[in-house]
Amino acid sequence: MNWNDKNVLITGVSGFAGSYLARDLLDKGARVYGMVRRRSDGTIPKNVSQKKIERAITYVEAGLEDLTGIANAIDSAEPDYIFHLAAQSFVPRSFSHPLETAQINGLGTNNLLEAVRMKGADPVLVFAGTSEEYGLVISSDEQYTRLKEKYGNIFPEPDTIPELPIHENNPLRPMSPYAVSKVYGDYLFRNYFYTYGLKGIVSRAFNHEGAGRGIQFVTSVITSQVSHFRCNEADKITIGNVNAFRDWSHIDDIVHGYELLAMKGKPGDVYNQGSNRTTSVLSYILHSIEACGMPVKEICTTRTGKCLKDPLEPDNEALFGAYFEKSKVDRMILDGTLDFGPQDGGILVRTAEKTIPIEFDLERFRPSDVPILFADIRKIKQLGYEVRYQIRDIVQDQMNFYMDPENRCSIHTIERA
Repeated sequence: MNWNDKNVLITGVSGFAGSYLARDLLDKGARVYGMVRRRSDGTIPKNVSQKKIERAITYVEAGLEDLTGIANAIDSAEPDYIFHLAAQSFVPRSFSHPLETAQINGLGTNNLLEAVRMKGADPVLVFAGTSEEYGLVISSDEQYTRLKEKYGNIFPEPDTIPELPIHENNPLRPMSPYAVSKVYGDYLFRNYFYTYGLKGIVSRAFNHEGAGRGIQFVTSVITSQVSHFRCNEADKITIGNVNAFRDWSHIDDIVHGYELLAMKGKPGDVYNQGSNRTTSVLSYILHSIEACGMPVKEICTTRTGKCLKDPLEPDNEALFGAYFEKSKVDRMILDGTLDFGPQDGGILVRTAEKTIPIEFDLERFRPSDVPILFADIRKIKQLGYEVRYQIRDIVQDQMNFYMDPENRCSIHTIERA
C-alpha cells in the first residue's frame, strides 16, 4: 500500500488507536493531519507524545460538535483519506452519560459527513464502527432460553443458533448507549454513500488492545492489577464478569486493517476486523499472571469448591464450526460445563510461587452486557488482511507497559469489567 505523499485526516488522533494509526502512516510517508480539541494548557496528548510523533503531525483544531471547525479542518488538510476514529468509546460511561455519547458519536459523525458533503471534498472515509453493534449474540439454545427469561423478548429473533462466528450480516442488537450510537454512525456512513456518493467504508472492529490502552478498559484493568500484584503493591485482583468473551486483536493488526480498507475496501460496504478467536475475561487474567513469570497450576472458587487444574491447557477441538485458539477453561465455559458468578465469591489462582486471589465485585457488572463476541473475518481477509498476533502476544505487550513504575503509578480509575 502506497501512502507516500497522501494527505490523511484522522479524527481522534490523540486516542489509543488514532495515535498508533498516525505513527504507522507517518512511517509510510503520509502527511498526517490530526483533528484535536483546543487545549488551554497547550499540552501534547500523552498517546501522541509516547510515540514520539508530536512534531510530525499537523494539528487542526475542531471538535465533532463544531461543524465550522470540521469544515476548516477539511480545508487545511485537503484529505485524500479520512479516518473517523473520534468517539466517546467507554461503554460504562455511555450508561452514565448517554446524551453526551449520542451527541459525540451520533451527531458528531453527522457533522463530519455534512462537512465533507458541503465542501465538495472527495476523500475515502473509513468509519471506526464496533463489534458492540452486534450486541446480544446467541451462542446456544440454552443461552437463548436464559436470555428470553431475562429480557422477555429478543429482536430480531435468531434465524439459526449459534450465531457464531459473527459475520457482517448478523443481526444488530446493541446493548449499550455506546453501541446504539455506533449503529447510528454506521448507517449514516452508508446513507451518505447511497444518497450523495460519499466514499464511506464501515469497519466493525472487534476489541483491540496493546501497550498504552486506556486504564478504564478491561484488559488494562486486568494487566495493571496483575503488575501491581507482581510488584507487591496489591494483595488481590478485583474484577466483574469473568464469563464474558471477547475477540481481542493486537492494535497493530487493526491499524493494518484500517489502512487496507482505505485502499481496497468497497465504498458503502461493511467489514469485520478481528482475530477470528474468542477469549474469556478469566483467561485474559490467567494469561496476564503467566506473562509475569507465574505459571498457573489450578484455579478454585473461594465459596463453592469449583476447581480446575491446568486451566490454560490448549484446546484444539472445533467449536461453533471453527477451529481457533482457546484454553481448556474457555472451552468448558462455552460448552456450559463450568461458569463463575457472584455466588462463587471469587477465584484463587494457584501458581508454583504463590496463590493469587481474584475477587468478584458486583459493582463492576454492567446493567446489560454482551455475552460473547467472535468475528468471522473472511470478508476482509479477501482484501489481504492477516492476523499476526496471538492472545499471549497482546497480553505480553500490555504487561511490559505496566511493569514500568511510571505507568503503574498513573492508574486512577477502574472499569466495571
